[in-house]
Amino acid sequence: MDWSLFFSALISSTLMPGGSEALLLYRLHEGGDAIALVLIATVGNVLGSMITYGMGRVGNEAIHKKWLRMDEAKVARAEGWFAKHGQASLLFAWLPIVGDPLCLAAGLLKSPLIWFVLLVTIGKAARYTMLAWLV
Repeated sequence: MDWSLFFSALISSTLMPGGSEALLLYRLHEGGDAIALVLIATVGNVLGSMITYGMGRVGNEAIHKKWLRMDEAKVARAEGWFAKHGQASLLFAWLPIVGDPLCLAAGLLKSPLIWFVLLVTIGKAARYTMLAWLV
């Protein structure tokens, strides 16, 4: 198992900066098994996104009430809107700059964990697969 790739992918998908794509490309250039490397990077990246999602879920009340100053009605409305229209945006959780806040918002807005994991995994796996295919 390539632990450096795993942790690079994990850290880069939290609110901390990082980039696992370069390490993936380097490992592929070294002759690493593309399928194994894509799986390792995807699992690490999804777990990192789950950490960010969890931060949103755990900090939900404090963030809504103290920082955003949202009452219960506004929170419920935002959760309903995200459930109806925002879930698909999780396919783009791999994007730089906006991906991590999307995961945090999904946690804040109580996106169902199963949908979160499914959509985020599809998007992140597609990105790593495309990178490996291009090499």
